[in-house]
Amino acid sequence: KRSEISGVMAKADIKPKSICHAKKWSDEVENLYRFQQAGYRDEVEYKQVKQVDMVECWPETGFVKKLQRRDNTFYYYNKQRECEDREVHKVKVYVY
Repeated sequence: KRSEISGVMAKADIKPKSICHAKKWSDEVENLYRFQQAGYRDEVEYKQVKQVDMVECWPETGFVKKLQRRDNTFYYYNKQRECEDREVHKVKVYVY
């Protein structure tokens, strides 16, 4: 269900209404961390910029597996958590 919604959002040029910083780690924060490391706000912006429908994820965890940066180099991520507790507060959570 989540993919369908973000797929629709990716077609329109939707901008976030507000922003806050993550307080504690979650699966969502983990994926936001990965998108932001690659230079994107979140999945919505990635899909808008790269014109893709799907983001490659690990089937076991649902975490993002691979992202293409704006300069076309790739970031590859592990199955396990990569966003350490000391990094969590740096992750920006966008509200649409």
